[in-house]
Amino acid sequence: MTMGPPQSEEILREAVSVGADRAILISDRVFAGADTWATSTTLARAIDKIEECHLVILGKQTLDGDTGQVGPELAHRLNMPFIGYASSIPEISRNKMKVKRLMEDRYETFEINLPAAISVVKDINTPRVPSLRGKMKAKNLQIPVWDAAQLGTKEDEVGLSGSYTQVVKIFTPDIKHEIRILEGSTGEQVEQLYKELKELNVI
Repeated sequence: MTMGPPQSEEILREAVSVGADRAILISDRVFAGADTWATSTTLARAIDKIEECHLVILGKQTLDGDTGQVGPELAHRLNMPFIGYASSIPEISRNKMKVKRLMEDRYETFEINLPAAISVVKDINTPRVPSLRGKMKAKNLQIPVWDAAQLGTKEDEVGLSGSYTQVVKIFTPDIKHEIRILEGSTGEQVEQLYKELKELNVI
């Protein structure tokens, strides 16, 4: 399932070609301009239409907003436990699963009840090569398109109208490091450092 303009259908066909059983496109002009909250609202309505959804798997983040917020927001709306940065699923049964997630300097393993939602990093698996049969299935598959009417969403809760935030500008901030060497005895240096930190309201 993906939410986007009509051309997003291509990525769904790619997913089918490597093994997905079915695909659904969430698309409507009123969904345009959605922030993460409005996006999670739309996706939650779509998932509610699918019976017996035990596991929701999302990417770590989108390539445009790059916030990583949709996953936890969606899980909140679906009232599901959430684990981010999942790198593997060592064990899974009908009622629970173990999830190993990647942190900056270590791995963490959790056991959570199902249904649940996870966002994954690229280490989660290596996509298979599309088979000829898969390519033919993807080419001929009729992908349903669910719009606002089918999801039963109100105009003021999705898209730009349902967004609490707007992205005005995306940029990489300049990182500046200022280094100062304190002089004097150890006691004088400590006293000077304490004074300056206090002036900055750090302590």
